[in-house]
Amino acid sequence: MTGHDHYFTAQPASADERRTLTVDLAGRSLEVETAPGVFSAAHLDHATAVLLDEVPAPPAAGDLLDLGCGWGPIALSLALRSPAARVWAVDVNERALDLVRRNAARHELVGITAVSPDEVPDDVRFAAIWSNPPIRVGKEALHELLLRWLPRLAEGGEAHLVVGKNLGADSLQRWLADALGLPVERTASSKGFRVLTVRRS
Repeated sequence: MTGHDHYFTAQPASADERRTLTVDLAGRSLEVETAPGVFSAAHLDHATAVLLDEVPAPPAAGDLLDLGCGWGPIALSLALRSPAARVWAVDVNERALDLVRRNAARHELVGITAVSPDEVPDDVRFAAIWSNPPIRVGKEALHELLLRWLPRLAEGGEAHLVVGKNLGADSLQRWLADALGLPVERTASSKGFRVLTVRRS
């Protein structure tokens, strides 16, 4: 398996492949399932931890998006913090989506909908987007991904993206502002990571 295969794994993990992990999310200790072939299968990665620690509480209701959900730490946190919201967990990796569904069911988080990008209805607008975006897919693919989803912020909505400083967070901030025509601020900086916030007024 190459370093980027976790973005595109087609098959759900077998029972033998799945493993259990205990993580702290939204002030709770949760047992979750992960598996090889998804991003950061062995632990909660540092970038996502920074995002979850630094971003203010999500809207209590509306449609919330976890873009590039992996096994689901962001989606699970959103659903725990905003149980009345509908949380869209979006990924191209079928194995990741299966794990998110399993983890949501395990903790009775009925507000999570784990789907591929094309399964999100075109008319859905997001009150918030939280993402640890897949920087390593390359600049062109990353830009295409962000230009597909960030314009779908609802009026008054905010997107929070966590990006490593050494992976181009500052240049991405400038590019986003130019490409979207929206204000993009660095709202947090911790442990080598930036949180970039896009706001639609």
